[in-house]
Amino acid sequence: MVGGGRGAFIGAVHRMAVELDGEAQVVAGALSSHPEIARESAAAWGLERAYASYEEMAAAEAGAENGIDFVIIATPNDLHYPVAKAFLEAGIHVVCDKPLALTVAEGEGLARLAEGGSTLFALTHPYIGYPAVLQARGMVCGGELGEIRRVMVEYTQDWLMEPLETSGNKQAAWRTDPARAGLGGCVGDIGTHAANLLEFVTDLRIEALCADLSSFVAGRRLDDDASILLRLQGGAKGTLVCSQIACGEENRLAIRVYGSRAGLEWQQQEPNTLVHKPAGMPWVLLRTGQSYLSESARAAARLPGGHPEGYLEAFANLYRAFIADVRRVSLGEPPVRDYPGVQDGLRGLHFVAQAVASSRAGSVWLTV
Repeated sequence: MVGGGRGAFIGAVHRMAVELDGEAQVVAGALSSHPEIARESAAAWGLERAYASYEEMAAAEAGAENGIDFVIIATPNDLHYPVAKAFLEAGIHVVCDKPLALTVAEGEGLARLAEGGSTLFALTHPYIGYPAVLQARGMVCGGELGEIRRVMVEYTQDWLMEPLETSGNKQAAWRTDPARAGLGGCVGDIGTHAANLLEFVTDLRIEALCADLSSFVAGRRLDDDASILLRLQGGAKGTLVCSQIACGEENRLAIRVYGSRAGLEWQQQEPNTLVHKPAGMPWVLLRTGQSYLSESARAAARLPGGHPEGYLEAFANLYRAFIADVRRVSLGEPPVRDYPGVQDGLRGLHFVAQAVASSRAGSVWLTV
């Protein structure tokens, strides 16, 4: 792992997710840009090999007989591009936190590098790993909802209601800094997860958007709230709302899909339940772990019905799919790539860039 050391949130999440199924183990790390913190963090995790920099780690692991199979990038956004580039050039597979890079140009460079060689690349949009989300995608793509007409997705939090970036909060400081986070604040941090969920469940691309981005906290340089109208492939319409100043909300990611025959509703805070709303009929609650679900939804569940499965398990499903591809490639077999990849990352970068451009131009419609 690169990044994710002491004081970071996502590093521990990655480690728990990648090790959940016993298929992989984190053995090496450059866990901080500060050498002392990197060493202390590696010692606290019991890692076999600790490095002072990602450059040193890429070179050493590429040349080692027992070098790592893949690297996890869990740094702030501004380091995603140089770290991923270093490991791809070293011939090491990459799992990277979103966003793919800081800019569209950087993302296009990584795409050329990843797709021009034999290395695998995964981008962590973990919310599509929930069994109920996989069930929803199967129902939509299988025509059970009929023609898709309306999609509504939201991701709301309240953790940035106050100017935490001015009081020493490490996470808030870099996420609200354009030099480290990129063009978008809230729309880049959680809006991209909402957009990815929408496109995954419906299998429809966002073709155009009209965005209204706001910074409600005085002095904040990036948006902390966004309302976006969407035009989807095939003529469907959508709305995407994301906010990090929504008082009282914890981590509310939710999606509603409406077709000509039925609707679907799912929210992460009740992740085991998918609500099916057939026209003129009672609502049906579909539950994770049950035999009536699709094969993909059943395969994504680890426990019998009634046992809560959540964020870590969904995250681990991405790793399980990626690790299976690492094994296939090592045996000379073609990868399946049933996880978000470099092109999904590029779509996310274009989505953020156009949302920011639309808002700055007075909330005009722009193509994605």
